[in-house]
Amino acid sequence: MMRLFSIGADERGASIIELALTAPFFAAMLIGMIDLSRAYSMKLKLEQSAQRAVEKIEQQHTVQTDYTAYGTEAATAATAAGYSGSTVNVDYWLECNGVRQSTTTTPCSDGETYARYVTITVSNSYTPLFPSRAWPGADTSGHIPVSGYAGIRVQ
Repeated sequence: MMRLFSIGADERGASIIELALTAPFFAAMLIGMIDLSRAYSMKLKLEQSAQRAVEKIEQQHTVQTDYTAYGTEAATAATAAGYSGSTVNVDYWLECNGVRQSTTTTPCSDGETYARYVTITVSNSYTPLFPSRAWPGADTSGHIPVSGYAGIRVQ
């Protein structure tokens, strides 16, 4: 006797249904990996911009009391890397016996060990492919802050 409906034994469309169920999951994973790699690439380029300014400081071979001018070097390097509008923060300080001083111009007392440090932070905002406040660290519009950092002891 011939069966009229053999739905239970027919498996021809099962793989299409499985693909339809798993494709959104794999697409979300792919988009997430692309977003992570783009954000990490941005972080590396911002870090290279900060390192560019540190290289300029190394080339000076002189100790200064004001290093704010090197912020423009970092901003120029970030703009050349494609990240215009980056925020650059240059921090420099003097330490006497391991204690950070409030001023960089007053020298340490006799017998104290001294050191001068410069750090440069270049920051920008990364926009994911699908901006959302659910991303860790994202602001209300879905943008994620990304920073590159470099530092050096100059004395």
